[in-house]
Amino acid sequence: MRSKLDLTQDDLAKKADIKYTTLMKVESGTVNKPSVQTMAKIAKALGVSIEELLK
Repeated sequence: MRSKLDLTQDDLAKKADIKYTTLMKVESGTVNKPSVQTMAKIAKALGVSIEELLK
């Protein structure tokens, strides 16, 4: 989804107000169960629902 919006990981991390390393871990699957708050911030930054983000 991030790449469809032509955002870098750094861009999305800043837009979502989360740490770059956190976003890297979520995208790579290193963090299996990210917090709801983190997922909500990422979803909001991408303009989608959390449910859509998890598809």
